[in-house]
Amino acid sequence: MSKIRLLLVDDHEIVRAGLRMLFSAEPEVEIIGEAGSGEAAVAAVQDLEPDVVLMDVAMPGIGGVEATRRIKVSHPQVAVLALTMHEDEEYFFEMLAAGASGYVPKRAAPDDLMSAINIVRQGDVYIYPSLARLLVKDFLHRSEAGAPETREELTPREQEVLTFIAEGYSNREIAEALVISVKTVDRHRENLMRKLQLHNRVELVKYAIEKGLITVGGS
Repeated sequence: MSKIRLLLVDDHEIVRAGLRMLFSAEPEVEIIGEAGSGEAAVAAVQDLEPDVVLMDVAMPGIGGVEATRRIKVSHPQVAVLALTMHEDEEYFFEMLAAGASGYVPKRAAPDDLMSAINIVRQGDVYIYPSLARLLVKDFLHRSEAGAPETREELTPREQEVLTFIAEGYSNREIAEALVISVKTVDRHRENLMRKLQLHNRVELVKYAIEKGLITVGGS
């Protein structure tokens, strides 16, 4: 597989320098450019066409949320991964609503960040575990409360499998955690996606936001 073409976006030069040093040891990653503002990020995507944009949220000018929204409109194939010190619900849900494919706090381990980059590059969604649990908890709570267009009720086991899926676990890892077979995980996954009329984690996140199961700003 070709190298992941990565664009770094952060208004602090010292943060970008640290990221450059981190990724210099990753042979599968090529840093093709940097930007210090949301406006510069949008322009850089136009010029460089990266695979993944590592996007800070709070920056001067239009900021990470609006920059993400503009990038996804003009270049929907580009994955945007939020890397931020902000772990509050407001920024989290706003970035997802803007089209980000993932959300990682700056306190995350380097291995977690590299895993997130690989996942979003493949077209999937990566949510840091503490925030993924919040996402699924809210999703299930609103479904039980009778939110608009609620799908078939999930069994307790399907809810467990759904939680693991949203946290990025593979079917084999889910099977090991729940002490069941991979084939059983496959069956639960098929059932819950059928009930929710979804096919993957990307659609799960989009459905939860677009159908009002999650309110942007985290009410």
